[in-house]
Amino acid sequence: MRRRRREEHASGFFSGLLRKVVHDRMAFAALLVVLFYLLLAVTMECYAVGCRIAGTVPVYAVGNQSERFMPPCQEHWFGTDYLGRDVFWRSLAGTATAVKVGVVAAGIASLLGVLLGAAAGYYGGRVDNFVVFLYSVFASMPTLLFILAFALLVNKGFLAADLSGVVAFSEKYLNTDPGMLAVYLAIGLTGWVTLCRVVRGETLRLREGGYVQAAQLAGVGSWRIVMRHIVPNVMHLIIIYFTLRFAYAIMTEVIVSYLGLGVQTAPSWGVMISDGQERLWRGIWWEVAAATFLMFFLVLGLHTLGDKLRDLTDPRGEQLNSR
Repeated sequence: MRRRRREEHASGFFSGLLRKVVHDRMAFAALLVVLFYLLLAVTMECYAVGCRIAGTVPVYAVGNQSERFMPPCQEHWFGTDYLGRDVFWRSLAGTATAVKVGVVAAGIASLLGVLLGAAAGYYGGRVDNFVVFLYSVFASMPTLLFILAFALLVNKGFLAADLSGVVAFSEKYLNTDPGMLAVYLAIGLTGWVTLCRVVRGETLRLREGGYVQAAQLAGVGSWRIVMRHIVPNVMHLIIIYFTLRFAYAIMTEVIVSYLGLGVQTAPSWGVMISDGQERLWRGIWWEVAAATFLMFFLVLGLHTLGDKLRDLTDPRGEQLNSR
């Protein structure tokens, strides 16, 4: 019965939020853009996995030296690159890379932020002191430099033998490469600080609520109280943070790949921009334009959706609208 009530509460929250998004034109448009990119990424990822299993070369990796640097035309909508590969298909395949990095990195950061923030706020004492010290250390580090250093360690083979085995496993079975795995972990391990602070503050307030104290008197375990009463009440913050962190992870992956320390083998918008910018002075602009165009609309959609979700889930905004 209790489990059914929790499921009904969660479904009611998400259905109510979805109704608010649908009735807000800008939020709904941003949601449609994000869903389009997600569907495109899943399609391209399935296609890449299918080609790998079948032993065939994906269409975005097929080059033709006689068609190098072709401008946009009927056969190649976004032109071709220095190897004669179709830029249109490579930019679409880069969507899968961007979405994978965004989902995994934002997921790791959100999970760490929620678990550590809820534990610090609920237990207090030494646990709180340790978490505060930990996120203070991470907050004091230059995030981009840490990501670049971590990516360099993975890509240049400076890891221990056991960790190198994990990298090899992920490359073989998760359809990724060491550079992409480094970006996953580096962004996820450095991006949890903000959410941890917010969840900690909300947990400090919520643990004084009557329903939490009633659960404590009833002998309910502390971790069950956190997962049943604390986390559902900060779910709106988690969704907003995940959306914004998603966009940040995509832009960070593009920067790291642009610098040559990120994705190595899979199509990437950062690699396309890095390759194309060397030939901009010759008037070969389409490779940079294609990657920038697709990245712009995905990041814009995510930021717009995140801002709208923050407005729609803010109780103070609801009170103002009801007056």
